[in-house]
Amino acid sequence: MLNELDERIVHALAEDARRSFADIGQLVGLSAPAVKRRVDRLRASGAITGFTVRVDPSALGWQTEGFVEIYCRSQTSPDAIRDGLERYPEIASASTVTGEADAVVQIFAADMRHFEQVLEKIAGEPFVERTKSVLVLSPLLRRYSSGAPQ
Repeated sequence: MLNELDERIVHALAEDARRSFADIGQLVGLSAPAVKRRVDRLRASGAITGFTVRVDPSALGWQTEGFVEIYCRSQTSPDAIRDGLERYPEIASASTVTGEADAVVQIFAADMRHFEQVLEKIAGEPFVERTKSVLVLSPLLRRYSSGAPQ
């Protein structure tokens, strides 16, 4: 569990992972070396798992976004779902969920036909009984990347 100061540091890094320790220190009221020590400790503890870049999918030519509910055959484990889905580069995130569906995946595709092709492949996986999909019209708010809170 992070304390309030660590949370503020993590949020500053989530906004811009290239932000300097001195800049973060000014935001949270610490020296740059103190921020570095805390970031090192957060990395060592596993609270910070890495640093990455966020890319607008449309910059890569992926203009279509959708979510697919996956309904699995009985006795399908979460590991089997993950193993079956991880080979699709179009899947940005996949999670098991409560409710009727067993999992929900977020897909980015070049266009509607590409989305349909990915959906057909997912529906053809041996563990999938059926799918239900919705397309995103306009993203309204994005606070998290890759399904992990910032």
